[in-house]
Amino acid sequence: MKNGLWQDKEVKDLFSYVEDVKKNNQPLKNAFILHAKKYGRQPNSVRNYYYHEVDNLISDKKRAGKLNIDLKNHTKSEINYFSESEKKNLVGQIDSLVKAGSSVRKACLTLSNGDIDKMLRYQNKYRNHLAKNKQDSNIIKFTKKKKEVLTESDINSLFMGLVRLVKRSAVEEISGKMKEERESSNYLLRKALVDLSRKDKEIKELKQEFLELKNENLKLVENITKLRCDKAEKLSRKLEQNKVKEKEG
Repeated sequence: MKNGLWQDKEVKDLFSYVEDVKKNNQPLKNAFILHAKKYGRQPNSVRNYYYHEVDNLISDKKRAGKLNIDLKNHTKSEINYFSESEKKNLVGQIDSLVKAGSSVRKACLTLSNGDIDKMLRYQNKYRNHLAKNKQDSNIIKFTKKKKEVLTESDINSLFMGLVRLVKRSAVEEISGKMKEERESSNYLLRKALVDLSRKDKEIKELKQEFLELKNENLKLVENITKLRCDKAEKLSRKLEQNKVKEKEG
């Protein structure tokens, strides 16, 4: 990779990552994070390039075929915004399923009737709703009192409240990043195990082919040795016959 240019191998790797995370029902951003780590790029830059390249390949089917990329797995969905009533209805349905024992992911998958794109859209909307409500609940509201001076105790309480809020926000942010890193690491581990299993299978097949070639070689050596022995025996008989003829002559 020179000057930030994308080579064909890197493009194929990116589209392969995207297909893998879709098959595993994972957020698309995981593919961008993994690719960014491997090639030393920024996840946002990878994401922007991916959507731009999808448009390019749609108009250049020949290049898509050359890269062996199936565009059916990379369709761009249009953004359909939720109305307030739709959002309220969706959140209520997910809440009901979660209270009944389902995870958020399973609840969204059930409501989407197995459509992965819809499932991810519902899941993101629900989590955004929870995050917004949580953020609103963390807001410290102050009541304005006319001509009232804050005491030193009030100021200390206010300061400590702000410190706790900042700490809690920092912990939540770090936890989110750790979760993304953990998901990325788990995916890489699963992919490495699959690759290792495939290599083991290839090695076993090569060993079997080697044994077959070895057996064939042994048979050839035996045949050659037998032919040499037969030839030597015929030559020996011929020499004996010649000696007999010389004596008789």
